[in-house]
Amino acid sequence: MNEKFYVTTAIAYASRKPHFGNTYEIIMTDAVARYQRARGKDVFFCTGTDEHGQKIETLAGEQGVTPQAYVDGVAGQIRDIWGTLSSSHDYFIRTTDDYHVAAVQKIFKRFYEQGDIYKGQYEGWYCTPCESFFTATQAVEGKCPDCGRPLSQAQEEAYFFKMSKYADRLMKHIEEHPEFIQPELRKKEMVNNFLKAGLQDLCVSRTSFSWGIPVDFDSRHVVYVWLDALTNYITALGYDPDKTYEEQSEHFRKYWPADVHIIGKDILRFHTIYWPIFLMALDMPLPKSVFAHPWFNFGMDKMSKSKGNVIYADKLAEHFSVDGVRYYALSEMPYTNDGSITYESVIKRYNTDLVNNLGNLFKRTLDMEKKYFDKIIPAPAGEEGTDAELKAACATAYATLCDAMEEYRIADALEAVFEMLSRANKYIDETTPWTLAKDEANRARLGTVLYNLMEAIRQGAVMLSPFIPTTSEEILNRLGTDKRDFASLASFDGMIPGNAVEDSVVLFARVDEEKKLAELEAERLASMPAAKEEPAVEKPEPMAQIGIEDFMNVELRCAKVLACERLPKAKKLLRLQIDLGYEQRQVVSGIAKWYAPEELVGKKVVVVCNLRPATLCGVESNGMILAGGEDTVRVVFLPDEMPLGERIR
Repeated sequence: MNEKFYVTTAIAYASRKPHFGNTYEIIMTDAVARYQRARGKDVFFCTGTDEHGQKIETLAGEQGVTPQAYVDGVAGQIRDIWGTLSSSHDYFIRTTDDYHVAAVQKIFKRFYEQGDIYKGQYEGWYCTPCESFFTATQAVEGKCPDCGRPLSQAQEEAYFFKMSKYADRLMKHIEEHPEFIQPELRKKEMVNNFLKAGLQDLCVSRTSFSWGIPVDFDSRHVVYVWLDALTNYITALGYDPDKTYEEQSEHFRKYWPADVHIIGKDILRFHTIYWPIFLMALDMPLPKSVFAHPWFNFGMDKMSKSKGNVIYADKLAEHFSVDGVRYYALSEMPYTNDGSITYESVIKRYNTDLVNNLGNLFKRTLDMEKKYFDKIIPAPAGEEGTDAELKAACATAYATLCDAMEEYRIADALEAVFEMLSRANKYIDETTPWTLAKDEANRARLGTVLYNLMEAIRQGAVMLSPFIPTTSEEILNRLGTDKRDFASLASFDGMIPGNAVEDSVVLFARVDEEKKLAELEAERLASMPAAKEEPAVEKPEPMAQIGIEDFMNVELRCAKVLACERLPKAKKLLRLQIDLGYEQRQVVSGIAKWYAPEELVGKKVVVVCNLRPATLCGVESNGMILAGGEDTVRVVFLPDEMPLGERIR
């Protein structure tokens, strides 16, 4: 029986179409899965979509559709992109799947019945985009430590998981299994910043919105999205919460525990602290390792639609092919530091590595094979020093690739293969087949040279099959070989003399940098939201005129929003805590229809300070936020440099 290998991506959040940085993970994980298959392992590769949470409920409401209809559309888009990028996943799970929902409800109830969770009151900071809770010390200046966006104050009834109950056991596991968190740098972050600092009990249910898995024994609550999402790794295998590990299905016991969860560095805390503790509470084995990859930025900046620098992998593939995009992503991402994508660097990688190195080597060799041997593979005869060097380069590339892939150093693995291809190109220059072909006495040597070149190309194509699978298959098909697994790389004899190869093709067409950059820039500009033409405005009915003394009696001052939340009994109202510099106040504003609380936290606004206090829905309001508009209300925001408490005239 082949050794198993279970690998997963973090399931993609079904809020919007994933950009290039988001798609790196599926490309990397697919490369790992294909590599392990090529090594002969029985691989189960799982990916999917995370479809619950407050953010999705809000986005669906903005589009006037149900949350289910919204995630159906985005999940379908994600599946299509994964397919476009040649993902070879074995399973695609959605957290709205019936079996997953039922399993999560049972897991939550089990935690409650065995005393791991209890009901309480949550009050603190929450990041809606990340669906994450933070303590006051973690929330620096009211902003999310992960994404940098404003946090909102949340106050609601909730269930809590007793994280501290398992903290010592988790610390012991990490100490005894140094491979559990990779790279090493990430492990230090988790241990020092969270475990040694002391774990807070985790809020694992919400009552302020409804789009989530209902807690079946307490209908006001939905399961916290991260408890819901993390369990996909076992529900995708058919996990039954009513059974012990030994009683689970054969399929589950075959693949669990996972060999590696491949995730982004921003969600490491959930996967190396929350997830193993949940598994401990379920008495399930922990995954063998969690690998946290860095991010891709556009140049030096994070990708952002507002900045107009978002790149989508499927669109990029229209210019550079799917394998071109896969190769760039895998070769350009560092092991620990964030990667940087620019159109210039994509073109350079494409032309230098894929066109000049791989593509040129393949076409030159097959063209010479056709010209000198009518496409029939010659038998090698003898060996000279350059031949031995080429064979050694292939062996070194394979050994380096395997070592690098076991540590998830993907870029290093690719670099080793392309160094070997460069050596093969140099071998052509050293042996000069065109000179050998001029003398019949050198025909045996010419045959040896071309055999060695074709075998080096075959070995390179096999090594590259996890990374650029379509191109690798094209090469191997045209070489006419069925030696395509990694075991065939143990010896330098995969090409069969007497068999025929096919005609060459251009694997990658050269890109004109200047023209392509202009084309890409035009597309970028076209994709940005068009500037809206201001509509004609009818002159409003005039109001009674006031004197300057009346206006000066209105005290308008600059204030910063420290916290904001919805009033449970009034859907139109928000309660804001504001800082005027010299004092803090509570203001109630009827802008909940147009602003989510997190959009206001950290912003500077204009406050009418000398308005008489009023009580709205039982809550006292000491002032008014300045805003304009009728059908759509827009708050007047002030620049960050405006001093708190400064009078506005």
